[in-house]
Amino acid sequence: MQDRLQRRSASIEDYVRVIYGLAERGEEVTNNTLSSRLEVSPSSASGMVTKLSQQGLVAHVPYKGIGLTPEGMKLARSVLRRHRLIESYLVSELGYTWDEVHAEADALEHAVSDLLVDRIAAKLGNPVRDPHGDPIPSADGSVEEMSTRILDELEPGAVGEIVRVWDTDPDLLRYLADRRIGLGERIEVVERQPFGGPLVVKVGTDTHALGKEIAQALSVALL
Repeated sequence: MQDRLQRRSASIEDYVRVIYGLAERGEEVTNNTLSSRLEVSPSSASGMVTKLSQQGLVAHVPYKGIGLTPEGMKLARSVLRRHRLIESYLVSELGYTWDEVHAEADALEHAVSDLLVDRIAAKLGNPVRDPHGDPIPSADGSVEEMSTRILDELEPGAVGEIVRVWDTDPDLLRYLADRRIGLGERIEVVERQPFGGPLVVKVGTDTHALGKEIAQALSVALL
């Protein structure tokens, strides 16, 4: 999947990666959601979507959403492979914390060669998950799927293991780390407080009241 795929501009790679990520979460992909995620104007997002469509990377149905074509999917997974392996290398080999790596990987993913990325993968033992639990596409573009549920969807009594954090906000990741809420931790839903109140969970021996933003950012593999 390299320079195996023709390299596109950094902006095109950013767009297809964000489109992939929104679809991965089951969120509607529109010009507005893209402009919000990429911090650009809606008109800029609309113009880029038109460009991506002309290049055969997306299929755009007005008022219904935007989806990646097979070619767009290949490109997105190539970018994600670079991004997530860079994050993994920064944490494993250079001592970064999980709240520090996203911005670094954003900058580096467009510059590194696929040869370097493959050697990073080999050095790390070909990991299938990055420091946030996101799946790392293989060199051929395949992705190892895992059956998970968003924490906010679970009812009291549900027990599982935290396997993914869907948010790259450094403040949110630091908040979780400070409370020892991380990947591999056992989590039990204790109570859903009424009137839109927080979700009360037990992680290890500690009890936490988590707001909706955090409860929607955590994925759990049920036990």
